[in-house]
Amino acid sequence: MTEKSYTVVGMTCDHCVLSVREEVSEVDGIEAIDVGLTSGRLHVRGENVSDAAVSDAVADAGYELAA
Repeated sequence: MTEKSYTVVGMTCDHCVLSVREEVSEVDGIEAIDVGLTSGRLHVRGENVSDAAVSDAVADAGYELAA
């Protein structure tokens, strides 16, 4: 089990959090997700989680990961 954290740029409301959560939940291997609006942090836990897949899912939700 691996845990990873990312910073999401551009989230401003609960709908933003929901959008990110929904898209990232579809990434293979992810078992748990926590998205913090005030912190802008995305925490995921799972097996063989791909950073590129998480980044693509966040982009599909309309946001981006901080470099």
